[in-house]
Amino acid sequence: MEKPRKLEMLQGTLDLLILQTLQWGPQHGHGIGQVIRAKSDELLQVEHGSLYPALHRLRREGWIEADWGVTENKQRARFYRLTEAGKRQLIEEETKWKLFVKTMARAMRPQE
Repeated sequence: MEKPRKLEMLQGTLDLLILQTLQWGPQHGHGIGQVIRAKSDELLQVEHGSLYPALHRLRREGWIEADWGVTENKQRARFYRLTEAGKRQLIEEETKWKLFVKTMARAMRPQE
């Protein structure tokens, strides 16, 4: 079976993916997108038009913080990191995601 080239992200999953990525340490925006793409076997591609508004929203919520730094390519960039509130939110988002997946699997089963 041929692998799809790209999957559409469900509403609300981008926040979870960003928080999940940042649990491993600070990362700049472009790097977050690269990690998501790599970990999804190239099936999820986060466009800048979605990523940066999500990062700003997560900052407003207090779940991430940002500081200026320099990338491995010597480019000035904002590096985002998870806050304590963000760590708690990540646990909440993971719990909701697991319930969603379990519920969808149950709903997709043939009727008995």
